[in-house]
Amino acid sequence: MSIEFRKVTKRYGDVRSPLVVRGIDLTVPKGTLTTILGPSGCGKTTTLRMIAGLDAPSSGQVLIDGADVTLLGPAERNVSMMFQSYALFPHMSVIENVGYGLTVTGVGKASTLQRARATMESVGLAGFDERLPSELSGGQQQRVAVARSLVLEPSVMLFDEPLSNLDARLRRSMREEIRTLQQRLKLTVAYVTHDQSEALAVSDQIIVMDAGLIAQAGTPRQLYEQPGSEFVAGFMGEALLFSATAHSDGSVRLGPLSLRPRRAVAPGPVKVAVRPEAWAVGEARPGALAAGLLKTACLGSHQELTLSTEPGEIFVVSPDVGRTWRTGETLGLTQAGGGVSVVAAGAGPKSQ
Repeated sequence: MSIEFRKVTKRYGDVRSPLVVRGIDLTVPKGTLTTILGPSGCGKTTTLRMIAGLDAPSSGQVLIDGADVTLLGPAERNVSMMFQSYALFPHMSVIENVGYGLTVTGVGKASTLQRARATMESVGLAGFDERLPSELSGGQQQRVAVARSLVLEPSVMLFDEPLSNLDARLRRSMREEIRTLQQRLKLTVAYVTHDQSEALAVSDQIIVMDAGLIAQAGTPRQLYEQPGSEFVAGFMGEALLFSATAHSDGSVRLGPLSLRPRRAVAPGPVKVAVRPEAWAVGEARPGALAAGLLKTACLGSHQELTLSTEPGEIFVVSPDVGRTWRTGETLGLTQAGGGVSVVAAGAGPKSQ
């Protein structure tokens, strides 16, 4: 089933209260995973709750599979939502937690056990029937929460910051599991996170929200390589923004560097978004951007450098772990390849 918003707004309180969601249109195509991404307070969780029916829009329409469900409650939408806290019942065993939704909707005991065990097996929890949530790791608890949602065979699954309570290695593993399940079962998934790398890893589509508006929607590659505004460019991939000038020959000048944007840019002032991996660090020389090394940190697979330059302070990720950098030395920065985007100065989200 697809999900569609038409001019949806949401405010909490009376008409004098500010809008949390400010007239957005969005579509989550059937059988895809769409991530709603943005900083805290941008309206992404409120948007997810309106899909679930937990919050009613102040105006506009919510459609699921073409049917208007704006006035329908959660139980009437065939939508399952997994919360950040997992919300497992601590006194129930794993299989009781997984089968709970079936039990309360009147499914027989034998059928409930059969469907619960099959779903547990699909998420790698076979043999965990009698364990309590307190006897499980964080990753296992998350799988129970996923299984409890999947056992209801929903047409739409919603995830609200599902990986925020996990360590880095487990986050990577679990996001892959969620993506694999979504693709195998052809689920329609809306997934909320503030983590850009998580969104880039799992999504068919990313919707970036800013202050209750949609700043940009597109594929992960489109948003990373072709940001449509300064906000999106700065938010995706730790990019730093610099003022630069676009010339009639198609080049963009940033200090002594001449950059070639992926798409044509009108001559005049522009903003250049440069990501940490876009810089090559070498000896100071003509044609390179002079940079003084302020601090450095070795993270095993790469080094992180903070440098002072004429356009401003620059954060660089260098794969050269064999070199010893000295604080205070002057280096030269050139463009390593990708990781550079040009956006029109002042571009940003617009009311719809």
